[in-house]
Amino acid sequence: MKLPFAQSPRSTVGIEWEVALVDRDSGDLRQVAQTILDAVRQPDGQPYPGILQEFLLNTVEAASRPSTTISAAIGDIAQRIDLIRAAADPLRVDLMAAGTHPFARWELQKVTNKERYLRLIDRTQWWGRQMLIYGVHTHVGVEDRRKVLPIIRALLCYLPHLQALSASSPYWGGDDTGYASNRALLFQQLPTAGLPFQFSQWDELEAYVGDMLHTGVIDVFNEIRWDIRPAPHFGTVEVRVCDALPTLGEVAAVSALVQCLVEEFSSLLDQGEDLPTMPTWFVQENKWRSARYGMEAIIILDRHGNEQLVTDHLPEVIARLEPVAARLSCLEELSHIPSIIQAGASYQRQRAVAAAHGGDLGAVVAALVSEMETDRLNNV
Repeated sequence: MKLPFAQSPRSTVGIEWEVALVDRDSGDLRQVAQTILDAVRQPDGQPYPGILQEFLLNTVEAASRPSTTISAAIGDIAQRIDLIRAAADPLRVDLMAAGTHPFARWELQKVTNKERYLRLIDRTQWWGRQMLIYGVHTHVGVEDRRKVLPIIRALLCYLPHLQALSASSPYWGGDDTGYASNRALLFQQLPTAGLPFQFSQWDELEAYVGDMLHTGVIDVFNEIRWDIRPAPHFGTVEVRVCDALPTLGEVAAVSALVQCLVEEFSSLLDQGEDLPTMPTWFVQENKWRSARYGMEAIIILDRHGNEQLVTDHLPEVIARLEPVAARLSCLEELSHIPSIIQAGASYQRQRAVAAAHGGDLGAVVAALVSEMETDRLNNV
């Protein structure tokens, strides 16, 4: 199985943001994605670029074009969100972004009538029907296929940082799960989802894909839903581990971190340096710790088992990456990460709102809607 890798300019970036459609009066989800997609069509009837259909009818995705800077990609998304909001407003529908909706019931949600989604449900049944989740995906261009797998292995060392910063799914069906990111553990129940295999050679990846196709596990490459994966048709590395972040500022900050890490690793490979790696068992433990404890996770830093509180390690990482960020013109976006640490990740802010309102999760939805509208973190 040959798996061509498209040409992509180095460290270009594309961002995809999945957003929920919520009823303005009840705060519950509304199944009106198709109505909104129809409303934003171009004059010739074609879909509007970057406003995309998703798995459930309560979801739309805003995606940027490939961009040279984070600010350009975010500008694309902001323009698409404005169009979505204008179409949603007459329906009395608000936009909300988080890894899960605080109280919506998965069994009441409707699946988009598209063959690949219906096939997924037919195969995965109960687990597939529970995929009431939202994420942010960041693509970063890699100019040489030989760099892709080393960069993915190195990014796995930073998976807990990204998951902790973006964790926004503490609630599930009205219950506090005790996790910062319940989405992380829910999503990995799907076949081919979760952590990637740490392949060292491209032909190993090709053999894996060939086996999956031959045995009917997947029909196309995109059905490999790893937390971090190659995107051969774009020529990118795609980081999919993040919960949907409530504000565009947070999306920009976390995407800047991803872009800087990929560029740093690419530069190290150019210099003949080895990239950091960790054993699979440490990577797996880090994913669980950051999903469970979020910003309070004590994470494993390296193959030697050294550990540190993630909020203590993040400032060191940001300081190290500042020269890279200056080169990529995303220093402003990267510098927003300390404010996320100070204000608390979304799961912390959601719990603070619930506590301040006697456990009312409707107030949590209202706060999430407000954060997205104002692009400001609500401090309680």
